[in-house]
Amino acid sequence: MLGSRRDKKDEGDGSQNPFRRLDKTTALQEARTFNETPINARKCCLTLTKILYVINQGENISAAEATQAFFAMTKLFQSHDVTLRRMCYLTIKEMATLADDVIIVTSSLTKDMTGKEDLYRGSAIRALCTITDSSMLQSLERYFKQAIVDKNSSVASAALTSALHLTKTGFDVVKRWVNEAQQALSSDNVMVQYHALGLLYHIKKRDRLAISKLVDKYSRSAMRSPYAYCMLIRIAAKVLEEEEQGTDSNLYDFLENCLRHKSEMVIYEAARALVNLKNISARDLAPAISVLQLFLSSPKPTLRFAAVRTLNKVAMTHPLSVTTCNLDLEGLISDVNRSIATLAITTLLKTGSEGSVDRLMKQISSFMSEISDEFKIVVVEAIKSLCLKYPRKHNVMMSYLATMLRDEGGYDYKKAIADTLITIIEEHADAKEAGLAHLCEFIEDCEHTVLAKKILHLLAREGPRTPQPSKYIRFIYNRVILEKPPVRAAAVSALARFGAASEKLTSSIIVLLSRCLVDEDDEVRDRATFYKTVLEQKEKALTSQFILNSLNVSVVGLERALHQYVQEPASDVPFDLKTVPLATTLLPGDSARGGMEAGAGAGAGGSAGKPTPVAASRQDVYAEQLGSVVEFGHLGPLFKSSPKPVELTESETEYVVQCVKHTFADHVVFQFDCTNTLNDQLLEDVWVQMETSDGFDIESIVRCSVLKYNQPGTTYTCVKLQEDDPTQVAGTFTCTLKFKVKDCDPNTGEPDADEGYDDEYVLEDADIVVADHVQRVVKSNFSSSWGELGDEHELNDTFALPSMKTLSDAVKQISQFMGMQPCERSDRVPENKLSHTLLLAGVYRGGHDVLVRASLVVDADEGVKMRLAVRSSNAIVSQVIASAVG
Repeated sequence: MLGSRRDKKDEGDGSQNPFRRLDKTTALQEARTFNETPINARKCCLTLTKILYVINQGENISAAEATQAFFAMTKLFQSHDVTLRRMCYLTIKEMATLADDVIIVTSSLTKDMTGKEDLYRGSAIRALCTITDSSMLQSLERYFKQAIVDKNSSVASAALTSALHLTKTGFDVVKRWVNEAQQALSSDNVMVQYHALGLLYHIKKRDRLAISKLVDKYSRSAMRSPYAYCMLIRIAAKVLEEEEQGTDSNLYDFLENCLRHKSEMVIYEAARALVNLKNISARDLAPAISVLQLFLSSPKPTLRFAAVRTLNKVAMTHPLSVTTCNLDLEGLISDVNRSIATLAITTLLKTGSEGSVDRLMKQISSFMSEISDEFKIVVVEAIKSLCLKYPRKHNVMMSYLATMLRDEGGYDYKKAIADTLITIIEEHADAKEAGLAHLCEFIEDCEHTVLAKKILHLLAREGPRTPQPSKYIRFIYNRVILEKPPVRAAAVSALARFGAASEKLTSSIIVLLSRCLVDEDDEVRDRATFYKTVLEQKEKALTSQFILNSLNVSVVGLERALHQYVQEPASDVPFDLKTVPLATTLLPGDSARGGMEAGAGAGAGGSAGKPTPVAASRQDVYAEQLGSVVEFGHLGPLFKSSPKPVELTESETEYVVQCVKHTFADHVVFQFDCTNTLNDQLLEDVWVQMETSDGFDIESIVRCSVLKYNQPGTTYTCVKLQEDDPTQVAGTFTCTLKFKVKDCDPNTGEPDADEGYDDEYVLEDADIVVADHVQRVVKSNFSSSWGELGDEHELNDTFALPSMKTLSDAVKQISQFMGMQPCERSDRVPENKLSHTLLLAGVYRGGHDVLVRASLVVDADEGVKMRLAVRSSNAIVSQVIASAVG
């Protein structure tokens, strides 16, 4: 029957897929049965089922094959068999994008759509929607309008949902159906109301005033459909957010009134919308929290799950508001549904008091073995937030986390626990030794290479700073003996850092590295040889530069520079590392630790198999683009590109311009990305005129020859930095966009025959600031780098910063002004602290290292006071950085 061989074993197993051996050719050949007379409805249904199965399995059916089968199928409209007709509709929808000339069935579908057989009409409308394009829609508009207001609810719903799909290709036609959609919204059928409201919203969503009127109108009328009410609630919440209306608005009153609706679905949707509103106070949250608390005791598992899941999210921002539900949440810990129990316990962890931590930990252990890794991770994240909230309880929670590490679990679960322990170690100094001890035990049996490397890098960074660093060396060296090449390589690097940080351990570390020289892996041997040689020199500058602080260069840029150096004719000039672009570093507030670990582990990962390709950074892409511009060939290597484009126009203006600054050794190149949003204009000879009174010279301009409608174009302006006064590095430029305008046909984009006329457009000012001359770098051991630079070019000064009222604001703004990277987590300011030391590191253009130590003190009357110490390898650089804040 299926045209394919079936074994007796297959026949005896009723659960087998009858089409598992079906191929495309067989299915399409059976389409010949459509031409038989009389039509065998049952046989044709089976053939259509096979074709649909082949299509949904992802078989590549050519247009010719699909068209042939499609034309054969059109003869089946002669049959009046209901099942066969509905199979035809399904096949038309699936083959609409595969076959050619599918519009041939338009008349048949239109006939079914307007016929008296209600079983056909809804399906015919949906099938017709898939083959209708913008040119056909106008001729079918009358039929769609009639169907939208049809008394049969299935027909009306089909027309409304099809209209929603047609807005993608024929929005201008569909938006004329507003009256019919409004009439359908008064239907007694709940689904028709829901679909009608959805269509009205999509037609009017580009008009804020129309949406506001829509919500205002239907929030006052009593709709029968709970689905429509839920959609209206979502629309109202979105309008509240966009227009930043407060709790005194009518929309907020509507959401609050929905909390008393008779439908549980509507009540929950209103509560969820209220708790998700931004800047809502705890007092305004109370009605929604009360409703969710009632749902916690509902006999329906879906309502309990929805309520506890929503409260879990609320606990992240308003934990005190959720504490009223703690008794109900504790009752859910023993819920039969373990998903509900998990969410209940994690919510309690976020809202519980310090005294309840021990009890909650015992309750967690009772059901951790019964839930999946996905929910275990949720529990771990909750433990992390609780530990940060109650620092004195970190010993209890770290012990529990260490026990969880020894249990069975996948990589994501173990990674979540390890990350939590690392966070606790970094946030609480008194938890460091206990946390490192737990992680040392974990790596003894860790089967995940990535986690082992991550912990080794943490031990290398934090271990030497503990009172007894030698106790960690045994755990690290065990990895050299027992683990895979990537882990062995990371362990060698970790040992080297211990030897570089402690003179007492140097000789012992050299002995251990000597044993690694016979390792079977190339990278392990190379690392051991390199680190052993550096440590034997016993020079602090070498150990600081090559072991304690990593190489901060772009891997892609290094590869490009080395390739270019090899391709050049033989020269006595050695390769200069300063010609390589620096690696872009995360902005303050992001974790520098993740980037450092990734970089440190990349080399080790290469030993295990194929090396992981390094993706080009944003700056590497800019360097390649600027290198292709002939006018910039003499500028040398790119030092830095600004991390984000600066908007020089509003986004709604006729010409949109963004500026990106590129810093070279003696020049700054301004890249202006321009977009013409007028479809009846063609711009030619586009450039930006820059003027300044700060003494900078405009050296060259690269113009954009043509700027077409909605197609971005780029123009460059090269500014030469001052040579007579190298401390003058900041300035402001007035910018004017210059161009020649030609009128053009909006449809084709072809310009008129006239020569056009010159025009200009005033832009916002562009600035060069101190931060443009500094690239952020990470110094994982700041004290060694500080000592390496010495005090020859050190500058000290004291500043009063009255505009900065808190230490956090001061840390953020000082880092931003100087364009430097906070080191050793000095950008994290503990709460209620009145003094803090900020450590910053960077490289000034020209390859000059610069470090800053800023001692900050809060004065209640005068704001923040700062004592600044700047060290650099160049005296001028110290002056420039010291003047950045003043």
